[in-house]
Amino acid sequence: MADGEMSARGRRRAAEAGIVAVAGLSAFAVAHASLLVPETARPISAPMAAVAKAAPVTAPPEDDVLIAFEEPVPGHAVVSPFGLRQLPWEGNGRLHEGVDISADAGVPVIAAADGVVVAAGTKGGYGRYVAVRHAEALTTFYAHLGGIRDGLKPGMAIKAGDTLGRIGSTGTSTGPHLHFEIRDAQDRPLNPAMFLGKAFDEAGDLPLDKAKRYSGRVRMAYVSFIPESKRALMDARNAPPVRVFKRATTDAQDEAAATRNLEGSLAREAQRQEKMDGLKGLSIGPDGRPRAQLSM
Repeated sequence: MADGEMSARGRRRAAEAGIVAVAGLSAFAVAHASLLVPETARPISAPMAAVAKAAPVTAPPEDDVLIAFEEPVPGHAVVSPFGLRQLPWEGNGRLHEGVDISADAGVPVIAAADGVVVAAGTKGGYGRYVAVRHAEALTTFYAHLGGIRDGLKPGMAIKAGDTLGRIGSTGTSTGPHLHFEIRDAQDRPLNPAMFLGKAFDEAGDLPLDKAKRYSGRVRMAYVSFIPESKRALMDARNAPPVRVFKRATTDAQDEAAATRNLEGSLAREAQRQEKMDGLKGLSIGPDGRPRAQLSM
């Protein structure tokens, strides 16, 4: 009986030892398999995922510019450039201190650059106009306007592209258009063609010296309308010249001179006739020539 119990106990212990060994081998196999999983297949923990997330990319700041010029009447052409010009009613050429941009009446006129309004009103040949001061004391002028924007007044800050008024034909104008000027700090006119559509980073980039120059050739301007104030000048230029002479003698002096001239003319005619009569009294010689008569 004792021998049977001992053998049963031995078998039970052997079985338990086998179960423990199998469990250990299984655990070892799972651990080894986890070591063979590729790096890319491993899940990323929440903290690592937050670190691996790409940082947002911000656009680099735009470079600041000193001043940039836009077209004051976008999409419309310059029909009369900067330089010497002679209008039909003018006797000589003179400097056209800006450019003329053709457009229909009522088309918006915008600020060419950021600045501050320094004038808005009416001025002689400019008609209705607006003046804007910009960086480096540059000033732009917008003339012959049909109307100025409501509320626009000196001291108002504006941005490039803001509406200043509308195309018109006020002042000394040959039809609807914008007369546009750029002037420097000394109020000298500059060629707008060297500024429009361009940006300048620094004061040294501004073509101030070059923009003051212009050709010595005078360009004849052809217009479709003559301002009323210039028509009298046109008529005077087209009319033939009238010469006025001042008389140096009186009527009595002129009559006495005429009488003397008549008497002198009659005396000369009598002398001529006397010579002719004398020739008729001469005899003709064999040679066909008159012979002289000698008086003894």
